[in-house]
Amino acid sequence: MVIITLFSLFSFPDDVTGGIDIAHMDKMVHFTFHCVLVVLGILAYKERKGQTFKIGWAITQFFVFSLVYGIIIEVLQYYMPFDRSAEFWDVLANLSGALVGILLIKKYLSLTDALK
Repeated sequence: MVIITLFSLFSFPDDVTGGIDIAHMDKMVHFTFHCVLVVLGILAYKERKGQTFKIGWAITQFFVFSLVYGIIIEVLQYYMPFDRSAEFWDVLANLSGALVGILLIKKYLSLTDALK
């Protein structure tokens, strides 16, 4: 999380990507990060809670965390002087990634429960 936060807040030279320019790559990164955040967060939470794990509470907790974290990063980007900009579409990509993460984890958990 610390590394992702640093990458989100500071600018890097354009030559870091090696000249590769993919349209809307930043939105794909936002989507992927928040999807993985929700999936791994819920899996870790499930592992920690064991028998007392409640999927509904975990989904709510990690969805809200993902959403709030993404909004805080965007607000910080707006106010920090590192040539970064806050964008509504980044927040939407974060939200979409978190929702897909929820769908993936629900499917995964339903399949693993069916195997027991």
